[in-house]
Amino acid sequence: MADLCVHIKKRLGKFQLESDFEAGHEILALLGASGCGKSMTLKCIAGIETPDSGYIELGGRVLFDSQRRINLSPQKRRVGYLFQQFALFPNMTVAQNIAAGAHDKPRAERKALVEEKVAMLRLEGLEDKKPRQLSGGQQQRVALARILAGDPAAILLDEPFAALDSYLKWQLEQELSRVLRAFPGPCIWVSHDRDEVYRNCQRMCIMEAGKTDPPRDKHLVFADPVTHSAARLTGCKNYVEARAAGATSVFLPPWNLTLEAGRPVPQDIAWAGLRVHSLMRLEGDGEEQNRIPCRVQEVIEDVFEMILVLEVEGSAPDSPTLRMELPKAEWQGQTRFQVTIAPADVLLLR
Repeated sequence: MADLCVHIKKRLGKFQLESDFEAGHEILALLGASGCGKSMTLKCIAGIETPDSGYIELGGRVLFDSQRRINLSPQKRRVGYLFQQFALFPNMTVAQNIAAGAHDKPRAERKALVEEKVAMLRLEGLEDKKPRQLSGGQQQRVALARILAGDPAAILLDEPFAALDSYLKWQLEQELSRVLRAFPGPCIWVSHDRDEVYRNCQRMCIMEAGKTDPPRDKHLVFADPVTHSAARLTGCKNYVEARAAGATSVFLPPWNLTLEAGRPVPQDIAWAGLRVHSLMRLEGDGEEQNRIPCRVQEVIEDVFEMILVLEVEGSAPDSPTLRMELPKAEWQGQTRFQVTIAPADVLLLR
């Protein structure tokens, strides 16, 4: 049985939110572009916003049910919400902010909880400081300590590193992941950063234009995104229109090219995706499948690599280019060469 069940709909002008997923004792990623409805979903779970219809259940407790007219207040839901800007009380000390998370507990118990969370989040020596005296990372740890002091049944993370300097992000991510792995309930991690959620979550729920796909194991999402939007969110940079050209091959009309996919091709395929890291440069005239002759259109120097913008030879005017990346030491200034991609790496997308 899932710890958290979310099946809700909410209309916001022309925007229709339809969040439909379940999470167990895990860190589940809600991955989507800005404005797709991720934060609104969290606010509905926390009780800050009210859905138009559906239900939300947490640990066997119904938090919201439109048919039964159940709508628990945020204070009764036992949901910890880590906001992007942390929402600390500016005139309270670190200790007072943490104690505010356990406001309904006796004074002695609150004091013990503050000491426990200060040690857990490595905030020793900061107890008497105000939020303005803290770094962004310290503020985040205080906000998380306040959440944990309230003994939540679920934790919601809304772009947890959006307000932080990139220099601090890696260390703070490790600390946050350590705390969440020990948390005995579901965590929903909202982000548009595929690398961030890949490192910290086992399953991903892709969200596009207000609608969620069923959660899937992250390895399956990257290996077979299924849809154009999921492929884009997982970092694929090359797309070309495609249609089935046989049991296991696809024809790419803009490039006048057929690629072998090595597996059944769905009849509703609309795109083929080619990840940058899956493309390999060919030397000589071997027998490799999926040979793609290319002309170099542009070369862009990146920090550690050369980004090659390639035109597929024989393609129609205004066809999409092919992006490829090579280590700087491997780039020899060629104007033409062939690339290949393994059949299993050709993404078949609706």
